[in-house]
Amino acid sequence: MKTLKTMPHDFAISIINYRTGALTLQCLRSVLADLDGMDARVVVVDNCSNDGSAEEIEAWIAAQPEDTPVQLVRSATNSGFSGGHNQGFAACDARFYLVLNSDAVLRPGFFRAMLAATRANPDAGFFAPRIEDDDGTPQASCFRFPGPLSELIRGANSGPVTRLLKRHEVSLGPEPDVSQIEWASFACILLRADMIRQIGPMDEGYFLYFEDAEYCLRAHRAGWRIAYVPEARAVHYHGGSGPVKSLARAKKRLPPYYYRSRSRFFYQAHGRAGLLAANLLWLAGRGLAQLRRLTGRSVPLRAEAEARDIWTNIARPLGPRHEGAE
Repeated sequence: MKTLKTMPHDFAISIINYRTGALTLQCLRSVLADLDGMDARVVVVDNCSNDGSAEEIEAWIAAQPEDTPVQLVRSATNSGFSGGHNQGFAACDARFYLVLNSDAVLRPGFFRAMLAATRANPDAGFFAPRIEDDDGTPQASCFRFPGPLSELIRGANSGPVTRLLKRHEVSLGPEPDVSQIEWASFACILLRADMIRQIGPMDEGYFLYFEDAEYCLRAHRAGWRIAYVPEARAVHYHGGSGPVKSLARAKKRLPPYYYRSRSRFFYQAHGRAGLLAANLLWLAGRGLAQLRRLTGRSVPLRAEAEARDIWTNIARPLGPRHEGAE
């Protein structure tokens, strides 16, 4: 393998593999196909999969031409989303870092659009692409920060409540108002290295979920903004790299790490009083939802045991986090 250059690359792409060998290779191929001679390096971080997928990826890399700009980093533990990408950042010096899920692929022209956006937005720390389904349908990928009133909306799951508190709704929908974007999905997002150096690495107190909102909040407080780049497009196959979305759709109980991350975020964003208010307003929302019974309508289901699980880590919201995968 050729010696890595000492000057920063234009792009470094960080992809975490955790028992998603086939998806990771599909993602990797889409990245390499779009680089088109750009100065970039791809870092695949295997998060201690122990299922043979790291060896599969390693063999694939070894079979490529010698100058293929890909390297595999093996994590000693399953370090979660933040920990894995922090290892990806540390493995390669670059001006911009693309955080990319293994269950995502890039559309052609992605990097050219991103490069143009970085030049047009020198004050932006994040560059959020359009994330879509395989058929081109846009996904909701840009958001407002969650807060106590957004938890009232979520608990009530009611049209009138949502309309009344519209400016507190987290999702900005599939066609976001760019002036309202406060954080964006880290399924695919470009980060400016200068911002990372200023605000530090991602918070490894999060195992999975809410780390993207926290990192955007920290950057926002430091004066960085998000640029939305719909010309850069990526496909995200929901749930391919984790179970939470499928469990939520089925109204099954979510893993403990989800609620630990939730408590951590609300505490960091809104303080202990804000975390308590978020829980109480979620419960109030569920109370409002019960009023549907008075008109003979059914009450929307929520995740199993959620009324209890939202209190996870209420006494110690900054720890401990969940260790390992479920």
